[in-house]
Amino acid sequence: MIWLSCFCILLCLLLLALIFKVAALHRGTDEIRQELLSWFDSDTNTVLTLSCRDRHMRRMAADINGELRRLRAVRLTFELGDRELGESITNLSHDLRTPLTAILGYLDLLDYVEKPEQVSRYLSMIRNRAEFLRQQTEDLFGYSVVKSVPEGEVSPLSLNRMLEECLASYYGALTGAGITPEISLPEQTVTRHLNRSSLTRIFDNIIGNALKYSGGDLSVVMDEAGTIVFSNEAKALDPVTAGRLFDRYYTVESGQRGSGLGLSIARLLTERMGGEISADYREGRLFITLRFPDE
Repeated sequence: MIWLSCFCILLCLLLLALIFKVAALHRGTDEIRQELLSWFDSDTNTVLTLSCRDRHMRRMAADINGELRRLRAVRLTFELGDRELGESITNLSHDLRTPLTAILGYLDLLDYVEKPEQVSRYLSMIRNRAEFLRQQTEDLFGYSVVKSVPEGEVSPLSLNRMLEECLASYYGALTGAGITPEISLPEQTVTRHLNRSSLTRIFDNIIGNALKYSGGDLSVVMDEAGTIVFSNEAKALDPVTAGRLFDRYYTVESGQRGSGLGLSIARLLTERMGGEISADYREGRLFITLRFPDE
């Protein structure tokens, strides 16, 4: 009986040791998880530290620290390159704006000078290309500024009113293009805490895109939950190209009518403010859905 009692005591001690071991491993994995979450949420040089003394866990933490150092080096290289590229685009865009303005100014002066019809035709072609280049430059400059400047101050805004004001500002351009927009807004005020200038830019870019590429119509529907759906006929699109509309520099018609940055900027600003934007193509129509969750 004595040997049985000793065996039971030994078994209990082994069980307690195993329990403590498992608890230490659980604590170690929780520490690794928490520190990894903290590391990815902030730019820091800190490494993983464990209170657990298990050599296998500490070896794993050391390996993870090595990978984190390499990941941080890659991230810093990427951020530096992205910053330098943004600065170069900003500087280049700024440098191009002045001579383009001068060129267009001289073209305006030439409008008052008598000239042969052939010369007028050539000057018109020059003006069209100069205007296109200026628009490209403005879009590049705007994108670099939006990407580099942090989100501005937010305030409670009425989505209904902001959308209505934006549509009203485009009404002349839309009707001039033969587009009579169909608009459906809820009577109930839908309020979201957003940045006013960013929201205006999002609406401008979406409506401006419809103005360029619509097949002759535009529908804007907003529900009481704040979801806004812009739709228009777009026979030149298909489901694949619709999925690429938010890619930087992507245009439907080889870039001849825009820089391909308008919807990319809209997505950047939307996601920066915690919203969602998506494009869908069904039965010959493009649907762009915009929503900002109610906090």
